[in-house]
Amino acid sequence: MAARAKRPSSTERRPGAPAGTDSPRVQRAIQSAMTGSEIIAVGVLHLVKNTIVTALAGVQDVGAAIGTAAVTAVRGAIKAAYTVGGDLGTVAREAIRGTIGAAKEIGGDLGDVARSATRGAVKATSEVGGDVSTVARRAVEGSVVAAKELGVDVRELARSAAEGALEAADRIGGAASRAVRTTLSGTVGGVRSLVADVAPTNRRRARARRRRVKKTTAG
Repeated sequence: MAARAKRPSSTERRPGAPAGTDSPRVQRAIQSAMTGSEIIAVGVLHLVKNTIVTALAGVQDVGAAIGTAAVTAVRGAIKAAYTVGGDLGTVAREAIRGTIGAAKEIGGDLGDVARSATRGAVKATSEVGGDVSTVARRAVEGSVVAAKELGVDVRELARSAAEGALEAADRIGGAASRAVRTTLSGTVGGVRSLVADVAPTNRRRARARRRRVKKTTAG
């Protein structure tokens, strides 16, 4: 068997190499760190934050990679907590805080990270049979706490997290979608009526999808 070629370091890579070339390595690093025992020993907030920051060290385009890293970390935390009987709502809240903190530290877009991470949390919760509405609410609460800690726009970050939760819930469909919408229609983390903020965007997307379907049918 031929020896595997050594992966060049971040300083050795040719200029313009695709940012995605780091994704598999980053995902493997994060997945291996997200275990139930580590969550108990280190704590979700610090584990998620430190794991993302460490995994993205030397990555060419952190802005492009952090969304995937955030989803991987949050999904891993939810599933690891489930295996040890942890409180998924608390894990979701602290994992979202950790991902947003990591994004702030290494220069990622906080809104995009909040949206992606919350979407991943709700989806992972559905996959393990957990309460998606509770996890959606606690994840948005995590974004509110993170925004206050970092001194950024609380409502804007909460809105981004809510959008991610609703996107995941709508893909799950049925009772889960209705439950998440009902939960986020109230006051979450001191922020009111997040669904009202997100709904217009979703309606525009729905109209765009319907137009695409009509064009395809007509063709």
